[in-house]
Amino acid sequence: MRILGIDPGLRTTGFGVVDEAGGQLSYVASGTISTQHLDTHALPARLKVLFDGIGEVVQRYQPDCAAVEIVFVNVNPQSTLLLGQARGALITALVSQNLPVAEYTALQMKQAVAGHGRAQKSQIREMVKRLLLLSGLPGTDAADALGLAITHAHAGKSMARLAAADSLGGGVPAKISNKASYRAGRSR
Repeated sequence: MRILGIDPGLRTTGFGVVDEAGGQLSYVASGTISTQHLDTHALPARLKVLFDGIGEVVQRYQPDCAAVEIVFVNVNPQSTLLLGQARGALITALVSQNLPVAEYTALQMKQAVAGHGRAQKSQIREMVKRLLLLSGLPGTDAADALGLAITHAHAGKSMARLAAADSLGGGVPAKISNKASYRAGRSR
């Protein structure tokens, strides 16, 4: 299974691609998508760069699924809103390419990669390097994205088993339509 991990950011979004086969992880690619070359007030243009950038990553590496970090409220509410919009653009890009998307908190990723939820960025970078047998340390954003992919490689199987058990227990899976629901408003 090929997993795309994404560490969302409005200025810099990290991505990491990992293959998982038989419990073994192997590094495929990682990098960042930057909007720093654009005016900070040009939100629509920045969101388009993120949307198009993740679309290119998906087309190039053909992942089977994606794992995205869940954003929590920061001290600055405006920053949280902007980050949420960036995250929304990224998730929309993924689902528009029919990729299943899993979501994990930073705490879950840190526990899966470093063994505890208070791991520092440097510890995450070092553990990602060790787990994927990399020759050097990945950048911070790419390391977090690779960490999310690693987290999904480990947790995704358990989540799939839980979902299968739930559907066996009589729960009827909801039918999801990809058709938009439009209802005409009033007109003159």
